[in-house]
Amino acid sequence: MTDTPHPTDPRRPQDPWHPTDPGVLRLPSGRLVRGRGLRHPLPPGAPTPSYALYLLGRQPPPVAWEFRWIRWPDFRLPADRADARVALTEAWERAARERVEIACGGGRGRTGTALACLAVLDGVPAEEAVAYVRAHYDRRAVETPWQRRYVRGF
Repeated sequence: MTDTPHPTDPRRPQDPWHPTDPGVLRLPSGRLVRGRGLRHPLPPGAPTPSYALYLLGRQPPPVAWEFRWIRWPDFRLPADRADARVALTEAWERAARERVEIACGGGRGRTGTALACLAVLDGVPAEEAVAYVRAHYDRRAVETPWQRRYVRGF
């Protein structure tokens, strides 16, 4: 008898994102995280996340998967930075075994900032994290000077 978890067991590793799927960022450790703008619907047949972190000024609509909401107004910073750090750390940890999605309205500013913070958690030096996300996710990610400072201080 093996010790392999049942397919419905939440501790079972999930098939990861495909690295060439739109919005998927590969961190240096190999973790894959999908960034997305919620104003853009999922393409037909696109895989769904098992866990998502939504960065919005107001409560997101319900979805069929587990998610966490961080109050983070557009073009700004998280309302509660300590809570945001906990949530980003959890997303980074879960990305080792689950399909994790990070999303805001447009998928660039807040999402890019959060992805850069995940890159810092993954070992990218803080002063290089924005450039890493711009090179590997979206060249216009992390939109404001205060978002860049937030990543440097993360």
